[in-house]
Amino acid sequence: GKIWKSVANMFAINIGVGISKRFFSTNLSNFSIISLNVNSSGPTHSIVSWIVYKTKFGLQLRAVGENPEAVDTAGISVDWMRYKALIITGLLCGFGGAYISIAQNAGFIRNMSAGQGFLALAALIFGKWKPGLTLFACLLFAFTDALQARLQGVAIPGIGVIPVQFIQALPYILTVILLAGFIGKAVAPKASGIPYIKERW
Repeated sequence: GKIWKSVANMFAINIGVGISKRFFSTNLSNFSIISLNVNSSGPTHSIVSWIVYKTKFGLQLRAVGENPEAVDTAGISVDWMRYKALIITGLLCGFGGAYISIAQNAGFIRNMSAGQGFLALAALIFGKWKPGLTLFACLLFAFTDALQARLQGVAIPGIGVIPVQFIQALPYILTVILLAGFIGKAVAPKASGIPYIKERW
């Protein structure tokens, strides 16, 4: 349920990863490189949150994930609402993929997302399906992802050069730690992943 929240969270992942990678891989004084992402992340989150919680469309979209029977009783097509969410998700994922292949890496290679979809799922669980907490988790994961790119081959005082394999695993190690002991109880939407079959009388 709360399918629209998932849409917002996936979009936030792309924004967060893009901000941190561009921020830590360039001169920190060159704010023009990251200004678009930084300036758009806040308004985008606010707009999506407003749509989810303050509009009729958002109420219906959340309802088809929590209680599709009630939506069907109100005369609203559950399947069509879910298809709307799927279409919007596809569009946003397309924007994210275009950003990664054109702006961030300037080229397309196989498996270029490098498992970031699993980080997105972890951020969604960490945020307990709430846009604000999920955005924070996205930025946290993006920070560790950017950090591992900067620490590869760098000698750390008192430690030395850490093996690159361990550095590359930092985002995933953080994911395991957070999911194992810091999120508490994260309850998934009741009708998530369950096909709705309309009763026939």
